[in-house]
Amino acid sequence: MEAVHEKKDYQILVIEDNPGDFALVEEFLLSELESPVIFNATDCRRAGEFLSDHKYQFDIILLDLSLPDKNGEPLILEIIENCRDAPVIVLTGYADFKFGIKSLALGVSDYILKDELTSLTLHKSILYSSERKKIVSALAESEKKYSELFHLSPLPMYVFDIDNLSFLDVNEACIRHYGYTREEFLEMDLKSIRPPEEVPALEKGLLAGSPDPRNNRPDIYKHRKKNGEVIQVDIQSNFIEFRGKNAKVTIATDVTERLNYIKAIEAQNEKMREISWIQSHVVRAPLARIMGLIPLVKDLNEDNDQREKMFEYLILSVNELDEMIKSITDKTRITDYQLLPK
Repeated sequence: MEAVHEKKDYQILVIEDNPGDFALVEEFLLSELESPVIFNATDCRRAGEFLSDHKYQFDIILLDLSLPDKNGEPLILEIIENCRDAPVIVLTGYADFKFGIKSLALGVSDYILKDELTSLTLHKSILYSSERKKIVSALAESEKKYSELFHLSPLPMYVFDIDNLSFLDVNEACIRHYGYTREEFLEMDLKSIRPPEEVPALEKGLLAGSPDPRNNRPDIYKHRKKNGEVIQVDIQSNFIEFRGKNAKVTIATDVTERLNYIKAIEAQNEKMREISWIQSHVVRAPLARIMGLIPLVKDLNEDNDQREKMFEYLILSVNELDEMIKSITDKTRITDYQLLPK
């Protein structure tokens, strides 16, 4: 039966000092891979030379743990440090299960006993290690993009754990705006930045929250800065998985000045409505009296009593109008219309 070759030109470094073992590994590689480019280093020093030479771009490193100049854990640590993210597969003749587990914790992709090595097991290990590297690289790139979007945002942003409300991450804008250091934030939870009277509403709102990631309706809440200042914030958040935890990423936009601006406009509008009512009702009464007296003054005879009475009415109406004008002026003082900064 013809072997199925992997259609990829793998560049492989085999770190092995035993010629017989290297020949066997080479045979397995050639039988399963279409056209591998195989290099052999017989000691740790030569392996270091290969790994430090940037003309080589190794896809896989196969490592024997017993070399003339180094072995065991120190050997693994040195190769991992210099492998430039190439997956490292350990091939060993020692059936030490505990050390196998430990080597994986040190960064090794796989651990295979030489007595159990076949072309198929080696091929599978190479494929799995390569795919794992791709996934890890994709996750690292995704995390980098998240980090850039998160930390470079001009708006305060934070991530908190849904289960205990603790802060998991905060961006620079959030640190500057609230006044806490990153270390202080990471020792706090959401309740720490809410006024005490707001905490029950916070807990109630979180309990009523939907796990649907599309539930990102903005809301206005009160937050408290480190200096004690209470601000109004527009909260928009979404569910994410953050380092293995169920979390929410949140944008907290300070809308305190905007809301104060709106309140000032509403107060001014209320004054304008009051002025309009004064103009349409109060001012009209003395004005109507004056207009009614004008034709009477024109037809006025020499009756001094009647003329005196009309003048009294005119003076009364003029004084009322004067008071109304003063009242309107008071209500429209220029300081009342100085808008708050946006």
